[in-house]
Amino acid sequence: MPFARSFRLGYAQKLTLVAAIPLVVAVAAIAALVAYEARATAAREIAALEARLIEAKKAELRNYVTQARNGFAHIYGRASHDDAEAKARVAQILAAMIYGKDGFFFVYDYDGTNLVSPRQTEFINRNWEGLTDSSGTPVVDEFIRLARKGAGWHSFMWQKPSTGEEAMMIAYVVGLQDWQWAVGTGVFIDDVLATVANARAEVQARVQRTFLYIGVIVMAALLIVFVSGMLLNIRERRLADAKLKDLTQRVFDAQEEERGRVARELHDGISQMLVGVRYALDNARRRLARGDHDGAQVPLDKGIDHLGTAITEVRRISRDLRPGVLDDLGLGPALKALTDDFSERTGIATDFATVPFRNRLDHESKIALYRIAQEALTNIERHSGATSVNIDLRGHTKGATMRIADNGRGLPTRREEASAGLGLRNMQERIEQLDGTLRILSSRGAQSGTVIEVSLPLSHLLPPEEEATPNRKAAQ
Repeated sequence: MPFARSFRLGYAQKLTLVAAIPLVVAVAAIAALVAYEARATAAREIAALEARLIEAKKAELRNYVTQARNGFAHIYGRASHDDAEAKARVAQILAAMIYGKDGFFFVYDYDGTNLVSPRQTEFINRNWEGLTDSSGTPVVDEFIRLARKGAGWHSFMWQKPSTGEEAMMIAYVVGLQDWQWAVGTGVFIDDVLATVANARAEVQARVQRTFLYIGVIVMAALLIVFVSGMLLNIRERRLADAKLKDLTQRVFDAQEEERGRVARELHDGISQMLVGVRYALDNARRRLARGDHDGAQVPLDKGIDHLGTAITEVRRISRDLRPGVLDDLGLGPALKALTDDFSERTGIATDFATVPFRNRLDHESKIALYRIAQEALTNIERHSGATSVNIDLRGHTKGATMRIADNGRGLPTRREEASAGLGLRNMQERIEQLDGTLRILSSRGAQSGTVIEVSLPLSHLLPPEEEATPNRKAAQ
């Protein structure tokens, strides 16, 4: 089990293997088709070769028989059907006609008695009617049948005189009708069959070599695909790890920046106000201790004012961290409160316009759009030098779009890019998590300004039945 776990494939390796399956199937199909076509072509060529070789053998036999008939035609043509002397002379001529290692002429009468067999003399003067070869093919009876028809070819297994072993023979038989003789000769075609067998073996070996070559090519291709996939996976994993480290560092930086901002606001704002309240209360306590009740009223009033300001500041910081109006009233009122506070605090004229969404955006989309608007306004305050900002939020048939435009000096320069770039990346990552798009259009000069356009797909707008559910619960 530990061994199996150590070699367990990951997702990328499995994906590589799945991608390699069509390659294997395609190559296997091509290999099978090539093998089939090669075998079919080779079978046709071998059959044609065998036919040509056998045809050459038959032409040779026909030539032998023709020469033999020419050799005894002057005797057979003049003799009667019972001329024993003429028959003996013709038999003697045929017995002398031997050629090659195994070539000879044979003669059988129509009763099946052998009259001439120079290489197998034990056949002479014996009746062989009904003789068959080792596979059951009739031999002598077929000779007689062909002779009665005039002439013909016959193939059968016969013992070779030179080796004593059986081999395939093709015989050509003609009939001497006046004497009722079947005269013929045969040739063994084991050399032809051996040539054909060698050709088939060579074709088989060639097909096997082709399969071997294809297999080697397939294995090499699979190895290349697998190694390439592994290398690509390793590279992508390294890039992903690097991006994850960068993202983690940016998250830490954003957290530290937010903590620093909250700490500065607490120290510079609320802390100073609370110190003022403490001094006012301490002053009032001392005056009351001296019996100066009228003089204690002024520091008490001042402390109450400072305490009210501190409460307002705490609410502002709390709203920046998590605006309650976003959960209670929805995205439109939250953005309206954000822009009003931004305009009052910075003096930048800010206009917000929207079409009522009737709370149709899902929770994640509301938070993302609010934080993007918050980040954009922070960048405008710090870097743009703008005097007016317009924010427009619309729902449409394809989803929702928020557009933030200012009349500032455009995208930050390289010196400002380090501080502004983190905010832009945060916007991009927030919207990508929701399968949306972020476009930033900027120019410098007379027509300066920056436009940030955020689009969310229709999938983030809730259907009417899901909208009504919270309203019914609230009514209850």
